[in-house]
Amino acid sequence: MAKKLYVGNLAWSVTNDSLEQLFSGFGTVTSAQVVQDRETGRSRGFGFVEIQEDEAAQRAIDEMHDKEVEGRRLTVNEAKRVRELEMENGKLRKLLQI
Repeated sequence: MAKKLYVGNLAWSVTNDSLEQLFSGFGTVTSAQVVQDRETGRSRGFGFVEIQEDEAAQRAIDEMHDKEVEGRRLTVNEAKRVRELEMENGKLRKLLQI
């Protein structure tokens, strides 16, 4: 089963394609998406990568978390579902405008 990873603190120049290339060395990337602002279309500085193999996803987390890419130290961890985040932070719903 594929694991979805959160990738934060991305440089503004990172695209979906470059994000996929960054993680493709760890295993099969089934999707890579840089989250963009709805109004401006610019990157919001974070994204998600889905890696097919669990072991490959864990290796990506271990090797890419806190790694400097384009002058910025990445935050990489397993993505949490929105409902899990809502439980941790009641303000999330308002921030995401869900």
